[in-house]
Amino acid sequence: MLNALEVVTTVVVGLMVGVEFSVAFIMNRILDALPEDSGQLGHAHGGRMLGALMPFWYIGSIVLSAIWAVAGWHHHGAGLVVTAAGLLILSVVMSILLLVPINNRNKTWTSENRPADWKEQLHRWNRYHYIRVAVIVAAFTLLVAALA
Repeated sequence: MLNALEVVTTVVVGLMVGVEFSVAFIMNRILDALPEDSGQLGHAHGGRMLGALMPFWYIGSIVLSAIWAVAGWHHHGAGLVVTAAGLLILSVVMSILLLVPINNRNKTWTSENRPADWKEQLHRWNRYHYIRVAVIVAAFTLLVAALA
């Protein structure tokens, strides 16, 4: 049972890392290359779509990691899992404090109502997102290491 939990948790976190990595290094570059303000409209749509899904994915990853840490407390790698869970918690705190406020504004913008500094706000969101990606990659790496 513990082995199944370890695999499921690692896969769930790994898929989340893949999505967030893709947003950071692929989708944002595609959207930024679109003409005029099309990229912002794409960011807004992505924010609405992923903004509805990612909270469940992040919280689910924390819950799975916590269960793994408790269930495997006396097994090799428990400290790595606890640290990974801590990093996932940090990523949620970062999201709530830094990324979600910008995303919530961005997903309501249209060509008619976006603020003059909209590009700066999207660049700030991207910088915070790069840091969040590094944090969740580190958490994923720790989970993989705990499997060994």
